[in-house]
Amino acid sequence: MVKIRLSRGGAKGRPFYHIVVTDQRNKRDGRSIENVGFYNPVASGKDKRLELNVARVQEWIGKGAQLTDKVASLVKEAGKQQAA
Repeated sequence: MVKIRLSRGGAKGRPFYHIVVTDQRNKRDGRSIENVGFYNPVASGKDKRLELNVARVQEWIGKGAQLTDKVASLVKEAGKQQAA
């Protein structure tokens, strides 16, 4: 099954996540099919906290991809940002 989930990067104590489309059997930071955005939970100042290609996410959902709980909340937040 294809999942859309977070892949961790960044330094110790300063996490940075890529939002990736991957097979659920792959490791968290392993091979991915496509990178659809990023999430920076410790962003401050002019740093972007969230950037997400919502159109690509919707295409993958149409093909049967499943979202993790955190990514689902980020997609919802990104939708609100685009509407504003």
